Amino acid sequence: MSSSQPFIPSSPTFPSAGRLRKSRFTYKHLSQLALSSTTCPLRVIAHIDLDAFYAQCEGVRLGIAEDQPLAVQQWQGLIAINYPARKFGLSRFIDIAEAKKLCQSLILQHVATWKEGDSKWAYHQDAFAHIATHKVSLDPYRLESRRILACIKDLLPAPPVQRVEKASIDEVFLDLSAQVHAVLLERYPEISGPAPYDDPTEYLPRPPTTVLDWNTDTLVDLDNNETEDDDPDWDDIAMLIGSEIVRSLRAAIRERLKYTCSAGIARNKMIAKLGSAHKKPNQQTIVRNRAVQQFMGNFKFTKIRNLGGKLGDDVVAKFGTEQVKELLQVSLPQLKSKLGDDTGSWVYEIIRGEDSSDVNSRTQIKSMLSAKSFRPTINSFDQAVKWIRIFVADIFSRLVEEGVLENRRRPKTINLHHRQGGQMRSRQAPIPSGRPMEENLLFEIAKNLLSQIIVDGRAWPCANLQLSVGGFEEGPTGNRSIGGFLVRGDEAKAMKHSRDCEDHDSVHGEFLPEKRPRSEHGTIQRFLSRQGTSHGESDEDIVPTPCELKSAGASPDVSSDALDHPSSPTAKEAQPLPTIKTDTSIIDAYTCRKCHKTLPAVQKEEHEDWHFAKSIAAADKLDESHQARRAGEARPKTPIAPKKIGASKAGASHSQRKSEKGQSRLPFG
Repeated sequence: MSSSQPFIPSSPTFPSAGRLRKSRFTYKHLSQLALSSTTCPLRVIAHIDLDAFYAQCEGVRLGIAEDQPLAVQQWQGLIAINYPARKFGLSRFIDIAEAKKLCQSLILQHVATWKEGDSKWAYHQDAFAHIATHKVSLDPYRLESRRILACIKDLLPAPPVQRVEKASIDEVFLDLSAQVHAVLLERYPEISGPAPYDDPTEYLPRPPTTVLDWNTDTLVDLDNNETEDDDPDWDDIAMLIGSEIVRSLRAAIRERLKYTCSAGIARNKMIAKLGSAHKKPNQQTIVRNRAVQQFMGNFKFTKIRNLGGKLGDDVVAKFGTEQVKELLQVSLPQLKSKLGDDTGSWVYEIIRGEDSSDVNSRTQIKSMLSAKSFRPTINSFDQAVKWIRIFVADIFSRLVEEGVLENRRRPKTINLHHRQGGQMRSRQAPIPSGRPMEENLLFEIAKNLLSQIIVDGRAWPCANLQLSVGGFEEGPTGNRSIGGFLVRGDEAKAMKHSRDCEDHDSVHGEFLPEKRPRSEHGTIQRFLSRQGTSHGESDEDIVPTPCELKSAGASPDVSSDALDHPSSPTAKEAQPLPTIKTDTSIIDAYTCRKCHKTLPAVQKEEHEDWHFAKSIAAADKLDESHQARRAGEARPKTPIAPKKIGASKAGASHSQRKSEKGQSRLPFG
């Protein structure tokens, strides 16, 4: 009697139900992670934001305690306030007097300024009282920003794994996907092999980890349909690895440069940027894929990048809300009907946390501007020139940061704008590409543009001057400076040692000739002596040295007649060689097979060319005689030299070509 229930074997060789569970992600997703694909669901993006950056820069520069309230002043307003000062209710919208009332222990530090007539920015204690003769400089903050960015890049793997985008002076985006992929394969070798059946759509095995240690990171609450009891998947593991990388970066910036920063880690740039501002200062927030809807629902969509301004006002006016959670209830067709197909689709995706923008390692700057509004106005050419000098210095410092000294990028044009009353006039000039980019070059061009504006008409009083550069172009790539071809230090010593060893081998070895001693006769005399020898004359007074004999393959007491082996047919047919001379070209003799003359080896090529030229001349004469005979012209019969046996094919083909009008043939012997 058989059972109606199917038989379930209890053998341990069968996988358990837990082992059969698969991940939601495939091997294709894993390979996309290695390529930093913007569509990969395992993608890991981080946004690092310096806390109250300008205030931190001044605090670090002045050595002020971190719990001391501090604000950065520009004229009569505040542009940066540290977090201890914010506890007293200070904000950037209050003036200096009110700020001191709210926080009596507040330290105020004015930004650095360019002073009229100076060639370098500096910190001036009374700058706030001289708005007419000073101009704000942000160079100190740019320099610190450069140091922080260099620190981050130094800690990350080299490109192309490293993908860093400088979003502004105090924030950067990092695409950590490729680095996270490498760590994943190292920690979990079970996913490092090829996909089963070589099918990339096969699902990955479930992670063996069931509990993740997020350390001190802030975790955003999960969506309503998710719970913390659910086992983590590979996207959670990737986020965890990304948070470890960012935590080490923040710690290094803190240790090396004394700056604190906050960070957000998510699957794209938009959510990561919102996450970095979620908990400040000096904290980092992780927005897991299972928590995106919960996280986005708490925002006003006008706070999302690219959703403020006119577009944000338009959405509020048409849908009567600025909350993301309420706008999520609006369908895609409704958004398209009121905002247009493209804008409606984009808003639909963005409020759901979808953003495929790439982390651009090099954000291209299109132009740079330095300007000043004069209160009171300026009234002379000399005053304007002083300000132009300041504008040029300001712009050039930023060009250095952009890489003009390394020829990475450089502007093509320079523009000067001048406002007098209600009239704005401008002049533009090209920047010579053939000259190196220098501060004095820009100053001379800008000064000339100012002169053109003044000549054209009334220029004073001047209320505003603006200097800008634009039209940036990429510099040549792959070029090396002359220093790249030079060796220094230990490498140079090693090369010198190697060369010394080669010189030693050439002296004691038998395969390299020894250096020839200087002869008493000059070059001309040696040449004439060789010519004489070729005609049967000899210089018996010149005795070969042992080194010369050795270089010729003979012993010092052996004559040149013995240099050819007795059994060689060539040696039997050739004429006896002259006595060996000091000149190595005579030691290496050559016997012509056509005229049987013995010449120095160095004259072999010249001598054969002479024979070749004679064969061409003979062929040309033969060709002319054939043409005269065909034309019936009566010419005196002249003996035609027979064609040499060794004439080349090139000479034969040349003999078939007729001379053109205006050409003449040169006689060769």
